[in-house]
Amino acid sequence: MSDPQNSDPLKALEKRINDVKASQGKEKRMDEHYSSAQVGWRMVTELVAGLGIGFGIGYGLDHLFGTLPWLMLIFTMLGFVAGVKTMMRSATELTQPNQAETQAKDERGRNRG
Repeated sequence: MSDPQNSDPLKALEKRINDVKASQGKEKRMDEHYSSAQVGWRMVTELVAGLGIGFGIGYGLDHLFGTLPWLMLIFTMLGFVAGVKTMMRSATELTQPNQAETQAKDERGRNRG
């Protein structure tokens, strides 16, 4: 007897649940976008910092020893290498959680099939 009355509230509740799930999915994508942008800026900053520190050390040593441009060039290149190495370490840190997640999904798929 109460089926016709309960079907409308259940449909309304189901609609509300689907709306909330849809809005949460969109927010999650935005968070992922911002975290990717933050990681990108972090990597750029690491590279620029390496170049800047290498340039500063090289210029200071050149000024101290009177060997202007040679130590500046060498330390700028070393700073670039250090910046790239730090960027690669950051990229590795980012891919490790994704690889673990992908492997877990693959294992779940194999267990089902």
